[in-house]
Amino acid sequence: MYKLCDTYSISMKLLLYLSTTSAGFPSPADDLVDRQLNLYAHLIPHPATTFITRVQGESMNGAGIFDSDLLIVDRSLEPRDGDIIIATVYGDLSVRRFRTQGTRVWLESAHPSYSPIELFDPEDSGIWGVVTYSIHSFR
Repeated sequence: MYKLCDTYSISMKLLLYLSTTSAGFPSPADDLVDRQLNLYAHLIPHPATTFITRVQGESMNGAGIFDSDLLIVDRSLEPRDGDIIIATVYGDLSVRRFRTQGTRVWLESAHPSYSPIELFDPEDSGIWGVVTYSIHSFR
């Protein structure tokens, strides 16, 4: 299990610029700072029920979650159909998309090589939390 953060990183604030960053046609740059952003408070609204885990594997590549990414997971949220969750399946932790239809519940990967996992027995599986953010490194 990973340590969420220490006291220093909780109080560290970053600059949040007033202008947005275009992902299409470039717009003139704004040098206006809107406010300071506490990244911890922004990403973790429920610290007592939140944990961070590192991904291992490729089952969620199609959802933009890759090997070694960090996932922020909130255990206080009730999973809804389509949410990405952390679940235990036969004792192993797994990241998958939560799917429901009537009384049927299953976990779906975002990679064609992995089959859906139907959850029949609560004794063999459980929901650990809903993934709220993924932290992906580009370097």
